[in-house]
Amino acid sequence: MKRSGARSARRAPVLSCLGPCLLAVASVSPSLAVTPSQGFTGTIVGVVTDLAGAPQAGASVLLYDRFEKLRRRLLTDDRGGFRFEDLAAGLYSVRVSLASFMPAIRDGILVQAGSNNLLTITLASVFSTIELSYSGSGPPPLMTEEWKWVLRTGNATRPVLRLLPDLTGPTGSHASRQIFSGTSGMLKVSAGEGALVSNFGSESDLGTAFALATSLFGKNQVQLSGNFGFASQSGLPSAGFRTSFSRSSGVLGDGLHPEVSLTMRQLFVPGRTAGGLVSSSVGLPALRTLSLSMDDRLALGDDLRLDYGFSLDSVSFFDRLNYFSPYAKLSYGFSPGATLEVAYHSGVPRSDVMTGETLNAPLQSELNSLALFPRVSLRQGRATVQRSDNLEIGLRKTTGSRTYRVAVFRENVRNAGLSASGAGAFLASGDVLPDLFTNASVFNVGGYTSAGYLASVTQKAGDHLELTIMYGSGGALVADRVAGATGTAEELRSMIRQGRRQSVTTQVSATLPRARTLVVGGYQWADRRVATPPHFYVTQRLRTEPGLNISVRQPVPTGPLFPVQMEVTADLRNLLEQGYLPFHFSNGNQVVLMNTPRSVRGGLSFIF
Repeated sequence: MKRSGARSARRAPVLSCLGPCLLAVASVSPSLAVTPSQGFTGTIVGVVTDLAGAPQAGASVLLYDRFEKLRRRLLTDDRGGFRFEDLAAGLYSVRVSLASFMPAIRDGILVQAGSNNLLTITLASVFSTIELSYSGSGPPPLMTEEWKWVLRTGNATRPVLRLLPDLTGPTGSHASRQIFSGTSGMLKVSAGEGALVSNFGSESDLGTAFALATSLFGKNQVQLSGNFGFASQSGLPSAGFRTSFSRSSGVLGDGLHPEVSLTMRQLFVPGRTAGGLVSSSVGLPALRTLSLSMDDRLALGDDLRLDYGFSLDSVSFFDRLNYFSPYAKLSYGFSPGATLEVAYHSGVPRSDVMTGETLNAPLQSELNSLALFPRVSLRQGRATVQRSDNLEIGLRKTTGSRTYRVAVFRENVRNAGLSASGAGAFLASGDVLPDLFTNASVFNVGGYTSAGYLASVTQKAGDHLELTIMYGSGGALVADRVAGATGTAEELRSMIRQGRRQSVTTQVSATLPRARTLVVGGYQWADRRVATPPHFYVTQRLRTEPGLNISVRQPVPTGPLFPVQMEVTADLRNLLEQGYLPFHFSNGNQVVLMNTPRSVRGGLSFIF
């Protein structure tokens, strides 16, 4: 015991001298200190430039996690660079904004332990919001209106006041009176043959569409979109309008919720339809829809988020049909790069799920919602709307350059409407409705229950090429016999039964680096006896359409003198006309059911 006490007494002076020495070394050489997170985190490094390649200083850079929760924020330096260090492994997204430029978003950035992700973000110029200023009484101003206009349209190097909407400057200043900001718009002219038909609706192509979005007093986002033109079948004017309002939360506006939308559509029925349904004195009937929807989200934790909402829809077509469609999706990130989603929806899925990669995806999402008409059919002379209740569970896991997806679903469909050719013989019986968008008809086959699954693997081959292979199986309506005797609508329904659908899909997505052309091509093999379209997965952003499908997105360079972005689009669906199921009757009639009709469409978008 005495020896131990003596040793402790001798160690005390040594430790008392060694402690200050270690602190001095740490203060002089901080690079020698090892942080606990070293080796277990990653880094995102990037540079922000304009179309000419000039670095943009003072750009606002926001970092979000996989649940779109704001994690960090900063401004780019004088060389346009930014850096986020000590990031936990997982999926992130970066959003860059700068005055007089369109916002830029980079999603799906995978950060792994020890990784160093390099980003190059190019901002495209956009018209600034026009601000009017009036000269009051008194001495003339020191600066003419021409110089004020030049200064307003110039690119700010460090737009600090624009970064924080709450910092409006001194009371009575010009910044506090600004009403509109961040205005952007889109004008799209399109044409084509056929409509995009899915298992929940039909997407029309009326010819001309526009969308406009702006911020009101900094925190309120207002969007207005319209779609109008002449329907290809009726030759009469048809139109639709949609208005959305949302309010940003947080000081930096890191979220927009809730969002309330009102959508109104009107489409006249073709003359060949009205002649068989109503007397000529009544005139052409019209399909009118009115929809009020609400979308919101709730962060239940760092890795748990709930998206939910509903829509109230009213369809007026001979009869008035009203229905309520709720939806909810729970997302949980249980490990880096892995997300589990449980979703329920009835009616039409959210528009952002149906929007692919394109310029200004939020405005394109508004146009997609506006153009999507409910699937209306007739059953014994009464109008019906196709309805479905879908419960789905999806899992997504990203490991390196490979992504795995698995999803299972159960769906109950009522008043399913199928595209049919040659079904004009059923018109007098009130069991068929000529399609409002094509030369075909819509045939009501009743209801069915579907359950199945999807498994896919996506492999990235560099930064500009992705390869995907999918296998799916699910319930569907199939036909074992295709010949009948009476040729009535009831006999045609009796020839269709509940069955299974199996499919194998291959898809290639490529981006040309210099031209920035995005080409997505895919082919799906499926059972030829299937009469119903494939299931639309709300937890997987993958298209599972039969036959050969090609989609092209081509940005068109305009130059600094014409500050409007342009994009040429082309969508070619089921080019080989696969999935066409013919039925023959003894009276000589032939009816062809098409689960996915062939469609060829193209358009030109102006984004400003």
